[in-house]
Amino acid sequence: MTLKSVNVCLSPALLPFYELDNTTAVVIDIFRASSSMCYGLANGAHSIIPVAEIDECLAYKGKGYLLAAERDGAVVEGFDFGNSPFSYTPEKVAGRTVVLTTTNGTRAIQHCKRAKTVVMGSFLNISALTQWLKNQDGHVLLVCAGWKNHMCLEDTIFAGAVVDRLQAAEVTMDDAAYAAQHLYHSAREDLATFLAEASHSKRMKHLHIEKDIAFCLQEDVVAAIPVLKNGELVCLSECVPIAQ
Repeated sequence: MTLKSVNVCLSPALLPFYELDNTTAVVIDIFRASSSMCYGLANGAHSIIPVAEIDECLAYKGKGYLLAAERDGAVVEGFDFGNSPFSYTPEKVAGRTVVLTTTNGTRAIQHCKRAKTVVMGSFLNISALTQWLKNQDGHVLLVCAGWKNHMCLEDTIFAGAVVDRLQAAEVTMDDAAYAAQHLYHSAREDLATFLAEASHSKRMKHLHIEKDIAFCLQEDVVAAIPVLKNGELVCLSECVPIAQ
């Protein structure tokens, strides 16, 4: 198998301009949906059902699912929780299916459904993810969920970190991939300080959830790779227990 190209989509609004056939789409929502999805599946969640709208999530009420909803960084009233990784602990999600809707991440997943494969990426699973991507055939598109169709720093920097690990002589990259990689090089010595100026970081600090930022910037906390199967995110392969 040969990886042919690694490209970066800086916003879901740009997805119509990308060819998704024979493409592995990696959906990235560092603060916090993709991070929580990786963490939740590693902690034993049976699956996570991503839906775009709050009404879609509510349709699962009374059917034995955990319902999670986030808008503008805050938990939507009346739901079990939102998209903080601290809500996806073994005590809360092990053996359960979570139905999740978020401001950006779950909508980006819906837009990627035409891809050959859709997986989730985060710093929490970056080594497992990039090692798996190296063995894929065809094309990889790193899809930044962004913020309401705008580019955001944290997703772009993560995309650059993945590009940095996948770069090889035989792999082509687009301009967005090169730009993301260089942005990552500027930030990698101190991600937390660099991203302190990111708009979503400021939004989360205003909501007093700075601990989520620190958690989501940890590398290799889990080895789980969420993959979309029949509308549900499940572990691509056996989830490795979290290192203590």
